[in-house]
Amino acid sequence: MKKVAVGLIGFGTVGAGVVKILKKNASVLRQRLGVPVGLKSIADLDIKTDRGITLEKNILTTDANKVLDDPEIDIVVELIGGIEPARKFILQAIKNGKHVVTANKALLSEHGYEIFSAAAKNCVDVAFEASVGGGIPIVRAMQEGFSSDRILGFFGILNGTSNYILSRMTEEGGEFKDILMDAQAKGYAEADPTLDVGGIDTVHKLSVLISLAFGKKVDTKKIYTEGISNITSVDIEFTKELGYRIKLLAICRGTEKEVDARVHPTLIPEDHLLSRVNETFNAVFLQSEDVGPTMFYGKGAGMMPTASAVVADIMSLARNIVKGISNRVSLFPDDGRSLKEIKIKPVREIQTRYYLRFSAMDEPGVLSKISGILGRNHISIHSVVQKGRRTRRGSVPIFMLTHEAKESDLQKALKQMDRLAILRQKTIVIRIEDGLLKSE
Repeated sequence: MKKVAVGLIGFGTVGAGVVKILKKNASVLRQRLGVPVGLKSIADLDIKTDRGITLEKNILTTDANKVLDDPEIDIVVELIGGIEPARKFILQAIKNGKHVVTANKALLSEHGYEIFSAAAKNCVDVAFEASVGGGIPIVRAMQEGFSSDRILGFFGILNGTSNYILSRMTEEGGEFKDILMDAQAKGYAEADPTLDVGGIDTVHKLSVLISLAFGKKVDTKKIYTEGISNITSVDIEFTKELGYRIKLLAICRGTEKEVDARVHPTLIPEDHLLSRVNETFNAVFLQSEDVGPTMFYGKGAGMMPTASAVVADIMSLARNIVKGISNRVSLFPDDGRSLKEIKIKPVREIQTRYYLRFSAMDEPGVLSKISGILGRNHISIHSVVQKGRRTRRGSVPIFMLTHEAKESDLQKALKQMDRLAILRQKTIVIRIEDGLLKSE
């Protein structure tokens, strides 16, 4: 084979990074592969903006079909994001016998089974390292590094925007809205940050990792998802005093039959490795039966880290092309398991500890009323602290940590407490993970 030809759809930030790496490291890639990797065509709606890259003549086009239908192109790289037309483009590339690289976690989360089934039928591969964790090689590790082991669970900080905001709140004591605005001004957060701070981006990545771990389809709608917008500086300050850090955590714990899968703000002990993952960095802490605990850490977004993961996928597929092989590693093993969805444990059935913050009137009998409701719903209090300072509304914050309790019992108690006239605001609940995240 003389060369491997690549076509790129999407010439945005990551796409530009991919082109830079392919050009800058051309000789290194050729040395490692044995043949050159050449960029033949780039499709994007905007081909006028200067990306600061010198390109060969006629390489740019606004017509994606010129990439998808070009018989000389071996690998199509999709970097436009979103569901459509990305899904259409990838399926068309697969139908045309082309291998695919994508960083599109939302698409894989929603239509992964369709895409990987089409790839298997057409004897081509789909690589997606950059879809989770940017430049962190977690996908390849789960596909191959742990292929002889049983994954028992993993816990991930998978969204850089949310982690940046929570890190700033922890270090500086600012409020969510103020730091979000600053993050938007610095380009760390989108103009509409809902996907990031609402946990949606994280749940897409979590579903991809669950499929990798257990080889089954995942319905993201069944995964409990909660964002960070209700976290305040008061919560940050008090949980620090208790020896915890608040992180937006993706949780997966279970077996091939059922998994406890959730995304929500979580209290993590300050001495755990995950609590030290700050700014825009990502991490996945994974536990397996034979290896035990491992952690993958690095930049989860950005032009060059994500582009590096995309080019690594290009190289992996190029090696397969040179050797004349495909479907060596499949996301969904062809043994019948992948025909079924993995069962997601309903959040009401989980058992964990809880941090509760009440905004209560400063009057006698408040604690007894709250503790009475908790007790009647089988929730045991571990500790309680009432701060003396009043808020503008004349209420005082009360903080509680519970012993392990069932989520359904807690939700019943919250409904009853939220009807109490002595509580001025809705109770803030943050789940705690401190007994099952072993880092040593």
